[in-house]
Amino acid sequence: MNNFDHERLDVYQTALKFVILADKIVEGLPKGRSYLSNQLHRAALSIPLNTAEGAGEFSPADKARFYRIARRSATECAAILDICRYLKLAETEFLTDGRKFLLRVVAMLTRMIKMQASSGSQAGSGSQAGSGSKD
Repeated sequence: MNNFDHERLDVYQTALKFVILADKIVEGLPKGRSYLSNQLHRAALSIPLNTAEGAGEFSPADKARFYRIARRSATECAAILDICRYLKLAETEFLTDGRKFLLRVVAMLTRMIKMQASSGSQAGSGSQAGSGSKD
């Protein structure tokens, strides 16, 4: 089966799992908390979407830019989960699992950003940048 580059990334697959979990969290939020629901949905979706965009780029600087956006969205999601925890708006198990996914995603994206930074600095020396499918 043919795959896009981003579909082979562990970070992308983990981000998709977080989107599913975030949807469960949103479903359980009490009425009147649509501001949190909307923000969590948008930030959660931004992680795999920007990861995919980065994987589709050729230049290391452009790849790193999209991976940084995805990482910022992941940390935003972590803050939203903290708010839900402090306000006691969601099940502790979902929040704990979400935090685990996000810590993993942020760690992988950080490595990928650093890898692109080192690829970009070597670009002028004739070395070939990786396909971006490693995390």
